[in-house]
Amino acid sequence: PGLSPAAVVGAGLGGSAAAYFLQQHFGPQVQLDVYEAAGVGGRLATVTVNKQQYESRGASIHALSLHMQDFVKILGLKQRREVAGKSAIFSGEHFVLEETDWYLLNLFRLWWHYGISFLRLQMWVEEVMEKFMRIYKYQAHGYAFSSLEELLRSLGGDAFVNMTQRSVAESLLEVGVTQRFVDDVIAAVLRSSYGQSVLVPAFAGAMSLAGAQGSTWAVEGGNKLVCSGLLKLTKANVIPARVTGISLHSSEGRALYQVHYESSEGQGSAFYDMVVVTTPLHPSRSNFTFENFDPPIADFPGAFQPSVTSVVHGYLNSSFFGFPDPKLFPFTSILTTDTPDLFFHAMDNICPVNISAAFQRKQPQEAAVWRVLSQQPLDKHQLKTLFRSYYSVQVTEWQTYPRYDATKSLPPVVLHENLFYLSGVEWVASSMEMVAVAAKNVALLAYNRWHQDLEKIDQKDLMHKVKTEL
Repeated sequence: PGLSPAAVVGAGLGGSAAAYFLQQHFGPQVQLDVYEAAGVGGRLATVTVNKQQYESRGASIHALSLHMQDFVKILGLKQRREVAGKSAIFSGEHFVLEETDWYLLNLFRLWWHYGISFLRLQMWVEEVMEKFMRIYKYQAHGYAFSSLEELLRSLGGDAFVNMTQRSVAESLLEVGVTQRFVDDVIAAVLRSSYGQSVLVPAFAGAMSLAGAQGSTWAVEGGNKLVCSGLLKLTKANVIPARVTGISLHSSEGRALYQVHYESSEGQGSAFYDMVVVTTPLHPSRSNFTFENFDPPIADFPGAFQPSVTSVVHGYLNSSFFGFPDPKLFPFTSILTTDTPDLFFHAMDNICPVNISAAFQRKQPQEAAVWRVLSQQPLDKHQLKTLFRSYYSVQVTEWQTYPRYDATKSLPPVVLHENLFYLSGVEWVASSMEMVAVAAKNVALLAYNRWHQDLEKIDQKDLMHKVKTEL
């Protein structure tokens, strides 16, 4: 029988991509309800400064993100042009590494400072990425995985699964990267992407390091346009309500899911053949109840890392960074090492989401819009340390990323026959493309299970199968 109504909980990137892929596989007749309490786009939000919009989070997309590139093409959106800028790593007292205008000199500097570590890091990241890219081939052939472990195993064997259970520091030291390089460079990149230390698991670390050394892009007009675009394209019915729980019923021997929600009109519920949950199910993040499930759906272990984004419009205090003359301050992005006194993880001089052809960065002595990432909200004194003066500060506090050292087990993808969980993928690595890959996997998994096409689920030796199918 055909799939009738299906529900997606959450309209961030995961929810919008899941709705799009479900429709792609089940066909346009599927009636899709998407529940969203806050606003389409989830964490891909923007803030407005001086009538211009800026990304407050989730800003850059790796060049190899094939699903994201597809979405942009299908929706007729454009890639926003990158405005060049230089970055440096600050230790609280001095810059341990500075980028220069001249690429070769950069490489030479890295080489001089860190010897072969830089090369070993690059080889390590490239090897992980090369294996990860197999997922697109598998998905193009309709293969899906019923757990995150199975997905990882099919890409890189047990080594990939182990990479979710040991730290990036350990993995890099093992391939001959020096402790000094880990402390100076790797720590800075992970602080700027996840707000965490080199103890994050190797897989999440590799993804974040790939973004740091590859070319990245963003969506013209704001990354959140991908979410609203996909939902419009699927003609999904977006319901502004917070889902409070799901209870299981059965009809004619099939599972039927009752989704309970609260909206401004009060409480309500609706029945579905299939539900995909794309909001985090951790007790710290949502009070979500599952009723009538046997065995019961367990609580999810793990915690989330609080993180704060402050978008500050003001004059950088370049003396704090050792540049008494602000005109001479060359950097647009400052990463930091893991130093006890440093109260921020990273800061960058950000460009608006709409960049005209004539757009140019402000001179370093002019007022600019900076995004500062930290674990705690910045107090007056800290703001005065980073800025000589400022016009406005807009603070967003989130529980953005998993606290990666908090748990070793990955959350399940299948919660019940036709009840799926997407957000668990963030415990493998958290990026827009990871979420899109997981959304495609859930849609294929749902489709293959619905049609009992078990040949397409958790297959071994897929590289071989895909080669012979062509």
